[in-house]
Amino acid sequence: MTEKYTTRKGDGRKIELTKSEIREDIEEGSADAANKGGINELKEDEKDKIVSLITDPSKVVSVEKGNEVPFTHDIGTLRLMGDQGNSGVGIPMSREQGVKTHERAFAVDTMELGHIDYSFKPAKPIIAQEQQTLEDILLSTIVPIWYGAMPNLGLYYAPDGQFKNPNELMPEGKIKEAKEAQEKAIEQAKEDMSYIAENLRKVGLDGLNIDTTAAAGDPDFKAVLEVTEELKSNPETEDLAIEIGMAAEHVLGMHGDLEYNGKQLAGIFPHEQVEIVEEAGGDLFGPVCNTKTGKSLPWNLARAVTFVKETSKVSDIPIHVNMGMGVCGVPMFETPPVDAVTRASSAMVEVGNVDGI
Repeated sequence: MTEKYTTRKGDGRKIELTKSEIREDIEEGSADAANKGGINELKEDEKDKIVSLITDPSKVVSVEKGNEVPFTHDIGTLRLMGDQGNSGVGIPMSREQGVKTHERAFAVDTMELGHIDYSFKPAKPIIAQEQQTLEDILLSTIVPIWYGAMPNLGLYYAPDGQFKNPNELMPEGKIKEAKEAQEKAIEQAKEDMSYIAENLRKVGLDGLNIDTTAAAGDPDFKAVLEVTEELKSNPETEDLAIEIGMAAEHVLGMHGDLEYNGKQLAGIFPHEQVEIVEEAGGDLFGPVCNTKTGKSLPWNLARAVTFVKETSKVSDIPIHVNMGMGVCGVPMFETPPVDAVTRASSAMVEVGNVDGI
C-alpha cells in the first residue's frame, strides 16, 4: 500500500497525499508562478527540499542550524489584543504590555507599534498620543521599534473620505473622474504618511513599516513609493528605516496609467516590485504571494517560493517575506496551523533565500 502523508489544503483543512502527489503539486505550483511571472521554475533539488519538508513526520519543522533569520510581526500587538477574525487572541492588554511580551517572552527581533485601525489616516489626528506611547515603549525596551500602518487609499474615497469613489465612477463610465479622484487621494495619503513619520521620528522611531501596500492598486503603490522618496531626501527622516510590505503578488491596475520613474506600476510581480522599491529608497521589501484555497499546501508553497526566490535573486535590499494568514504558502485560516506555518517559513528561508520573516 502506498504511504500517504498528512498535509493541508489552502484553507487549512487536513488532507492526505502520496509522495508522488506531493511532488506533482509542487511541480505544478512552481510552473504556475514561472508562467505568470516570466521567471524560472524551481530546480529539482529545491523541489526535493520542499518534498522533504512536507513529508517530515514532525508536527513542527525548522531550518538547519546557522540558517536562522530575524523574526518580527506586522500589526504588532494586535496579534494579542485583536479578535480571532484578525488572527488575534483577544487578550485585554495595553500596547506597551504587548510589545514587552513579544520582546521578553516571544523573543522577537523587532517589534511594532500601530493604531488599532492600522491605517495612516486615522492615526494622524491622534499623533500626540502615538508619540507619547512610542516614547514610553522606547524607554523600556531594547528591540528596534517600528510604526506600522497601511496607506489604505480606500479611506480617502466616499463615503469615508473626501474624494469621489472610483469604484462607483467607473461603472458609470466616468473614467477620467475616477482617475482624478485617485490622483487626489495619492497626494493626501502622502501628506498623512509623511506627517506621521516625521513626528514619530522626533521621539526616536527606529523604522516605518508601510504595510499592505497596493491594496487599492497602483495609486496606492505610487503614493508609497513617492512618500518613501520624500522621506529619504528629508534630513530629519533620511536615516529612518523604511520597509514596504505588499498586499498581493501583483499590483492591480485600478488607475492603469500610473508610473514611477517611467515604469508602469500596474501588473508587476514581486521580482519587479522590489526593483522599484529600491529606486524609491526602501530599506526592506516584503513580498506577498496569494494562497489559492482550493489547492494544496505543496502547490501553494512551491508557487510562492518560486516568486520569492526570484525576488531575492534580483534584490540588493533585504527580503523580509510576509508569512501571514493566507499568503506565501500559509493557509487562509484565522489561526494558521503551526505544521503548515513552520513548513512554509522553512522553505522560504532555505529555498527562497529570504533575509527575514
